[in-house]
Amino acid sequence: MTGLRRLLTALLCAVCLVALAACTPTDRGWAEHPQAIAGGGATGVYHAYGQRLAAVLSERLGARFTVLQTNGSVDNLQRIGAGAAVLGFAQGDAVADAVAGTGAFSRPLPIVAVARLYDEYVHVVVRADSPLHGIRDLAGRAISLGAEGSGVEVVSQRILGAAGVDAATIRNPKLGLEGSIAALQKGDIDGFFWVGGLPTPGIEKLATSTPVRLLPIDPGVVDAVNASHAGAYRQAEFPVGAYGIANSTTTMTVPNYLVTRADAPEVLIHDAAQTLFDARATIAQDVPAAALLDRRQAIFTDPIALHPGAIRYYREAHG
Repeated sequence: MTGLRRLLTALLCAVCLVALAACTPTDRGWAEHPQAIAGGGATGVYHAYGQRLAAVLSERLGARFTVLQTNGSVDNLQRIGAGAAVLGFAQGDAVADAVAGTGAFSRPLPIVAVARLYDEYVHVVVRADSPLHGIRDLAGRAISLGAEGSGVEVVSQRILGAAGVDAATIRNPKLGLEGSIAALQKGDIDGFFWVGGLPTPGIEKLATSTPVRLLPIDPGVVDAVNASHAGAYRQAEFPVGAYGIANSTTTMTVPNYLVTRADAPEVLIHDAAQTLFDARATIAQDVPAAALLDRRQAIFTDPIALHPGAIRYYREAHG
C-alpha cells in the first residue's frame, strides 16, 4: 500500500509540474521571426539607441532584431499599434494622446510601456549669428516644426500656441532632423525645432562646422503649455557647453518611454526589459542618454500602463 501511495504521489507531482510548466510564460515562437524596433531619424538619439538595443537583443534573445528609420514618436506609436514593430521609442506627450485617442490619433492605440528611459530636451536651433532671440521672433520665418508624424511636430505647435505665435505665419518645410540640419547649413531655413536626448548626435556634429545657438523657452511658456496638457512637461536648462555654447539656455523637457503592444508576448517583454537594464552600460558607451536609465524611475510611466512582462521583471529585480 505504501508503495502504491508513493507511486500515486509521484504521478500527482508529475501532473502538477506539467501544469505549472504550461502556465509558465516560456513560449518562444516569436523568436522564429524578425522583430522590429521603431526608432527615428538616422541622426537622432532614438535611432542610435535603437541600433544598440537591437544588437544586444539579437545577441542575447536568440532572435533577429532590427531598427526602423521613422519620423519619430507619433509614427512609432502608429507602427507599434498596427503590429509593424514590437518595440519603439516615444515622447510622453505623444503617448498620452495615443492612449486617449486624441491629437494625431483617431482612436486609442493598444499600447503599453516597458520603461521610462530618460527626459528629452526641446531644442530650438538657429545659427549663432541669427537675429532671432526668442520664440516670438519666429513669426513669419522659415522654421522647420518637425517631420509630419513626429513628436517634434506635437511639441512645436504647443509651444508656438503658448507663446502667442500663429503657426500659420511660419514657413514650415516639415523636415526631420537630418533634413533640418542640411537646410540650416544651406541657409534654406532660419531654424528648426527638435526634441531629443543630450547630446543629439546630429546637432553635435552640426555645431562642429556651423556655430549654433538655442533659443530659450521661457518658464511662462512652459507653464502655459502644461496648463493645457496635464503637466506633461517640466522646466529645465541646457548645461553650459552643450553643442559648444558658452551659456546655459532655459528650455523644457518631456519624458521618453520604450513602448510595446499590449498583446506582445510576456516572455519577450520580460527578457527585453532585463536586457535593457543589463546592457545599460554597454549601450551608454555609444548613446550617453542610456546611462540615465534608472530602475527606480523606469516604472513611472503614467498615463500608460506597464506590460505584464515588464512588471514581472521589475518585481524580480526588486526582490
